Amino acid sequence: MIDWSSCPAVERAPGVVSGAWRFRGTRVPVIALFENLEDGVTASDFIALFPGVSPDQVKRVLEHAAA
Repeated sequence: MIDWSSCPAVERAPGVVSGAWRFRGTRVPVIALFENLEDGVTASDFIALFPGVSPDQVKRVLEHAAA
């Protein structure tokens, strides 16, 4: 399991989205990015589908996951 606590692009709070890690400043869970990528959605398409998520956030999350 990935430790997201050191990734500045994400945050979590107990009462928001059931405490799941989400893109900072949004209600979009990080897992949504990976589920969409698995389904063949590109990172650019994901950003278009979730306008509150920035390209920089997606880049940081992917880099953090790869590390």
